[in-house]
Amino acid sequence: MTAAVVAAAVLADVPVRPDAPTARRWVLEELADPAYSRQESLLDRFLGWVGEQLANMQVVGMPPLGALALVVGVAVVVVAIALWVAGPVRGRVATRRRAQAVLAADDRRTADDLRAAADAAATAGDWAAAVAERFRAVVRALEERGVLDERPGRTAHEAAGLAARALPAVAGDLALGGDRFDDVVYGHRGATPEDDRRMRDVDAAVRAARVGRVPAAVGAGGPGADGAA
Repeated sequence: MTAAVVAAAVLADVPVRPDAPTARRWVLEELADPAYSRQESLLDRFLGWVGEQLANMQVVGMPPLGALALVVGVAVVVVAIALWVAGPVRGRVATRRRAQAVLAADDRRTADDLRAAADAAATAGDWAAAVAERFRAVVRALEERGVLDERPGRTAHEAAGLAARALPAVAGDLALGGDRFDDVVYGHRGATPEDDRRMRDVDAAVRAARVGRVPAAVGAGGPGADGAA
C-alpha cells in the first residue's frame, strides 16, 4: 500500500481536511503499524508449503490422507538430514572458536622432549595427552627446521596452514594433525590408541618431507625456510 493510498484512506475517515504536516504525520503513523512490516515465520512458510503440496496432490487424484502422509514423511526426512548435518558442523565451528595456542609462551621444550612426553603419556594410557604432545612436537620440529618462525600463541590450524606452504606434500597430514589436536585439547573429545598411531604417522611424514618451495610467509616477520630438509 503506497503512502498516497494510505493518506487518502485516512482523509476519507475524518470530517475536516488536514493540513500537509498533519496528513504526513497520519501517514507515518499508519505505516508504522506492525501489520505492514510483519514477515512470515518459518513455521508459516512450512505450513504454506505443506498446503500447496497437498493441493497439488489432490489435483492429480491422490487421496487426502495419503497425500498428507507423504508430505509429512518427506518433511521429517528433510529435517532429520538437516539436523544430522548441522550437528557436526556446529561442533567443529565451536571447537575452532575455542582453539588457542599449540605451544605456550613459557614452553621451551625441544621436539625430542615433546616426543618423549608423548611416548610417556601413551605408555600410561593417556591417549589425549599423547596426541596433544605429539602434535606439539610436530610444530616445534618445524620451528627447529626453520619452516616456521618461533612464535608463541600460534594455533594448530595456523601452524598447519603456514607449514603446508613449504611442505605441500604433507599438507593433508598437517591438517589432520591440527584437527585432532583441537578436538582433543579444546573440543574435550576422547582419544584412542588409533589416534595416537595416526599422530605418530603425521609426525613421521612431516619429519621425512622435504621443503618443496620457500613459503611466501611463514610467520609474522619470521625467516623463511632455507630449503634444508
